[in-house]
Amino acid sequence: MRITDVTCVEYVGHVEAPEPIFADRLRRPTDVYPELRAQGPQAFPEVAPGVAEVRSVFLHVDTDTGLRGSTAQLSREQAFIVTTVLRPLLLGADPLATERLWDVLYRSAIHGRAGAGMTALSAVDCALWDLRAQHLGVPAHVLLGGPTRAAVPAYASTLGDSLEPAAVAARTRELVARGFRGLKWFPRWGPEDGAAGVDRVVELVGTVRDAAGPGVAIMLDAWSGWDVPFTLDVARATRDLGVAWIEEPLLADQAEGYRALRRRLPDGARVAGGEHEYTRWGYRELLAADVLDLYQPDPHWVGGISELTKIMALVSAAGAQLVPHGQSLQCNAALTFAASPALVPQMEYLTRLMPMYQHFLAEEIVPADGAVPAPTAPGLGMALDPAKVVESRLLGRGGAA
Repeated sequence: MRITDVTCVEYVGHVEAPEPIFADRLRRPTDVYPELRAQGPQAFPEVAPGVAEVRSVFLHVDTDTGLRGSTAQLSREQAFIVTTVLRPLLLGADPLATERLWDVLYRSAIHGRAGAGMTALSAVDCALWDLRAQHLGVPAHVLLGGPTRAAVPAYASTLGDSLEPAAVAARTRELVARGFRGLKWFPRWGPEDGAAGVDRVVELVGTVRDAAGPGVAIMLDAWSGWDVPFTLDVARATRDLGVAWIEEPLLADQAEGYRALRRRLPDGARVAGGEHEYTRWGYRELLAADVLDLYQPDPHWVGGISELTKIMALVSAAGAQLVPHGQSLQCNAALTFAASPALVPQMEYLTRLMPMYQHFLAEEIVPADGAVPAPTAPGLGMALDPAKVVESRLLGRGGAA
């Protein structure tokens, strides 16, 4: 079997959206600048009353046997790198030799060992695992040694939900009723808000706790937008509210800041992160620094499924735990269902984004009673539903898909 083509295709579809898909947005590191902080949430164009347009860039790897491996949610930057830099190295290659191909692509891009270059390589690797598992007629997690269990608990990430207290309480009750035992919220307030910002975060956590009741984990994701003093103030003020972890409070490069946090956080406070780290080498340094309590590598960014299996071995050897970041439910499921529950105890489910990310798929992964069932589709389950595609176009080389 040989690779005959590598393409990036943008698919356009329509979804019912009686209300805005995103009512709010996460905090961003650029929110320290007032004019950038004023930017609103991601908007989805309305094509008709109550109908919104969604777009997704897929990567397809085609072979001379007719098999196609795919992954999705590429940025245009990733698509450009794939089609102009990586594609020539892939044409004619054996798609089952994933280790060789990873090494060739990595060595060919000396400036691509992190950032957009590595995310492009990650996309290729994930598509190759989809193809490889289809070739053998099994779900991808079976190739990785799974399944280790029939279902995995999922926590709900509320990215895009309104932060108004009444809306927060209602959404919390809804998600708990759906079986989720963990809820992650994305506060918009940060250091520039001072004590009032801390109070708003405390109000958010208190509202969630009152609505959820005991026994439901609460997480906060600052998305690299806080600093050491603000994080400490939040951790101290929410100490008695049962916050499971604070995620990415600082920029990924601020190792000394993370060390300061670990020294000064109150007992029981935990810090999660690592979604913006790359490759086993980056994770080796991150683990050596010992500044996180939970690691969150993303297979779409860290180097693909091949690389994340190596990172999982490092995390396991360090006696730590990880939860793959929720960019790709399909890739995360493949890795999670092949891992020990002691290493990967749960999964992340983005309640507003996952239906958008999976819109074009013939078979979606949907939690049931707060848990994700083991996938049964061959490969990663990336087969398209043509009925959901309104239009499509090939990126990088022009023309229709």
